[in-house]
This record gives sequence, structure tokens and C-alpha cells, in this order.
Amino acid sequence: MGVNMRVLEDTSTGSRVALAVLAIILVQRIVSNYLWNKKYKLPPRIPGIPILGNTFQVPPRAGGLWAREKAQEYGEMFTCTFGVNTWVFLNSSRVVNNLMEKRSAIYSSRMSAPVASTIMSGASRILLMPYSDRWRAIRKVMHSILNKQNAPIYAPYQDVESKHLLYDYLRTPNKWYTANQRFANSVIMSVVFGKRMELDNPQIQELLETTSEILEAVQPGASLADALPILENLPKPLQWWRPRAQRAFEKCKRVYKREVDELKGRMKAGTARDCYATRFMSSPEASKFGETQLLFSLGSIMEAGSDTSRMAISQIICAAVLDASWVRTARAALDVVCGSNAERLPEFSDRPKLRYLTAVVKEGFRWRPIAPIGFPTMLIQDDEYEGYRFPKGTIFTWNATSISLDEKEYEEPFRFWPERFLNENLDNVMQGHWNFGPGRRACSGYHVGETNVWIVIARLLYCFDFEPVEGEPEVDSLRVSWMEFNEAPFPVAIKVRSPQHAALIEREGKPASETKY
Repeated sequence: MGVNMRVLEDTSTGSRVALAVLAIILVQRIVSNYLWNKKYKLPPRIPGIPILGNTFQVPPRAGGLWAREKAQEYGEMFTCTFGVNTWVFLNSSRVVNNLMEKRSAIYSSRMSAPVASTIMSGASRILLMPYSDRWRAIRKVMHSILNKQNAPIYAPYQDVESKHLLYDYLRTPNKWYTANQRFANSVIMSVVFGKRMELDNPQIQELLETTSEILEAVQPGASLADALPILENLPKPLQWWRPRAQRAFEKCKRVYKREVDELKGRMKAGTARDCYATRFMSSPEASKFGETQLLFSLGSIMEAGSDTSRMAISQIICAAVLDASWVRTARAALDVVCGSNAERLPEFSDRPKLRYLTAVVKEGFRWRPIAPIGFPTMLIQDDEYEGYRFPKGTIFTWNATSISLDEKEYEEPFRFWPERFLNENLDNVMQGHWNFGPGRRACSGYHVGETNVWIVIARLLYCFDFEPVEGEPEVDSLRVSWMEFNEAPFPVAIKVRSPQHAALIEREGKPASETKY
């Protein structure tokens, strides 16, 4: 009996201690929250669930529409939590410009991402690197390759590859989307690695797969381990995400290394063309990079040059399918410059006379943003803005889809209407949309991307008609998966304008398709 009483007393004491500990934790949490809320103030918060917050609320591949709906409900800014990360969505050009542009010195880092950055990218992908000396060094290399001053270097490749593209459209119109992939990849591969790419080359497919995998991995809620970095402390055998992420890293590294090894082989044989990779690998800067960083630096350029252009071309084709009125305007301008009877193809030298085509490209960038919810950056110190007080570590992104479809930003935003950009800022590639991102994290290859799209769209609209497919429902362009590369993202009937245009393509495109190096 005495033993039982002692057991009960011990149990009672243990319970009291446990309750006391829980009470202390609860009080600490209450005090901590009180002090935090006294110091900081965030925009309206979207309700979520404990610990995980809004992690599983963003629908895969439809984040742009979700974020637009929330912007309509919550206003110019709203707050989400994805695991331990607090995100603030910026829903107007005004606040994007005020924070991510004007204060980019403190709004340009990246959040910790154990899966996407550390494992899948070997902590070496510039897209996911924190703002640092290392990031600046690699960015400098990329800028030296992709900046506007190198336009004369790119132009001959863009010329021959766009002619090849026309030939692919003429010969195999059902493979138009793979022709877009080949064009974009071949331009950047020619400049960086001194080699061309052929239609249906499996190496293009592999590169697009690696790009798609990393872009999906950085979406909110894609990885629980990125939302809750504490899981990284689990023993490696219990990290269920690690094997898949490690396979993605090895695949990336293999794809990049194959190109570098092939180039080294050509250099050794004396058959390598002069290109940026040959000069870079021979430079003192390259010796400062380890193998993984070197591969990912060159690989990031391949990714940047291959994906944005091919998606933007597809988006403008989709706009042509949905509304032929602007196409007629563009074609009338092209016919005045190049002849209505297929006398010659548009050239870069025609740009001053083809302002409407430049507006078409800019409207394409606005109409359907490549990154529907932008790409997040991290605040590196506490900051205040219009009554809000943001703590260091807050994640910010521009709500690209919402901004592009906001009537306060654009007249008739759902309409593809190039005329809106026929103004004094027409030739400023970055002005009027956020497709290449804001601030110091803006895409360094924006000029290459814009000129890629310009020459292709000018020549495609001059030579082909793009029409709805009979019997198919109207394309819902807001729900098209622009990242899709295994099949056509939407149905389209492609027809050459006339026998004369077909002959012009044969004359110009066939030799281009047969050019080898």
C-alpha cells in the first residue's frame, strides 16, 4: 500500500513538473509573440494551418491564378507563411518598384533551401545563391557573356537559327514546339560552346528536364524540407527527400559535364570554334572555381538561354491563335518593309521600321509572365515601408500574373494589345513589365532573350498563319502549362502564307539547316 502511494505521489509530482514546463513554454511563446508583434507589422495575412501555414494551399502549376485571387481579396500586399518562411506578395508595380527596385541592395538575397539549393544544385546554382561576393563573381561572368554589348556576336547565330526554325516549321509543323526548343538552345550553345543543336536532339530534352525539375522544386510547398529546414537535422537515412534530390543533382552535373568534356575534346583536337567557354576555362577566374561551380556556372547560362525564349515564342503564337486582329497589323507592317510577295525575310536592320513588332514582343512578355508568381528574394536587414515593419529574413516576390492582369496597371489587361507599348519607352526592354524580374536579381540575359524572340516572331508572322484547330475548344491561355516541353502546350494549325513564302523559306532555311559546326 505504501509503495502504491509513493508511485502515485511520484506520478503526481511528474505531472506537475510537466505541466509547469508546458506552462513556461506557453508563457515564453506568448511573450515572444507579443514582443515580435510590438516590433514588427506585416501586411494582411492569409489564414493557414499551424506550423505549415499556407504551404499546401498553392495549386501546382496554377500558382499565378491563386495569387491573383488573393491579391484581389487582400490588396496591394499580403503575407503568407510556407513552413518557417514568411512571404510577402507585392501586387502592384508601385510597391515592386519601391522595394525590390529602389531598395534592391537589401532585397536581393535568397532564402535557405536545403533541397533545391544545397542538394539539387550543389550550392552552386546562381539562381538560388544568397547575395554574396561569390554570387557577384559568377554574375559578373554571366553578364560578360549575355550583356547588350555582345549583340553583334549573337546576331549571326540568331539569324541562322531563326532561318532553320522557319524550315522546321515548314517541313514538320506538328513539331513546332520542339523547333522553338531547338532554336533557343542552339543560339546559346553556339555562343557558349561553339556547337549547333539539331531537332529532336535528346540532349535538349535532358537540359529542359533539369530546368523543369529545379523550377518545380522552388515553388511554394514543393518540398516539406525546404519549408521546415529543421528536418535537415534528421539522420540522412531518414531524409526521404534526399535520394530524389541527389539524383537530380547528379543528372544536372552529368548534363553540364558532357558539354564541357566534349568541348575539351574539340580543343585538344584543334577543332573547337572560338566561344565563351573556351576563353572562360582558360581564364584565371575559372581556376578559382571548383569543378561543380564551374559546371553549374556554364550550365546556368544554358538554362537561362534555353527556357525563357522558347516559352515567350509559344505565348505569342498562342495570342495569334486567339486574336488575329493584331496579327494583321503586324503583317501589314512586315509586308511594307519586306514585300507582300515574299521578297525577303525581316532582318535586325529593319527594327527601326518595325516598331509594331517590338511592341508585339513586349506585349508578349507582359501578357503571360514566364514566372507567374515571380521569383522570391530575401530581405537581409529589418526595413520599414508605409507603416509596415519587415524583419530580416522576410521573403518577397512580385505577383507577376496579378500585376499583368490588373486594370489599374494596364488598360484592357486581358487583351493582347501591342499598341499599349507604342510610346517613348518602346526600346527599353525592361520598361512596362516585370518578365525579367526587378532589381539586382533581374535576368542578366534579358537583351539576348528579347532579340531572340524579336527575330523569330518577325519571321514567323511574315511567313505563316496561326489559326485555331477546327473542332478543338478555345485555348484557355491562363491555364496553359508554358513549361511543358514533351508535347505541344496548346493546339494550333500552322500554314505557310503562300507558295512564294514557302519558296523563300526553302531558299533561306534549307542552307541554314545544313550548316554544321
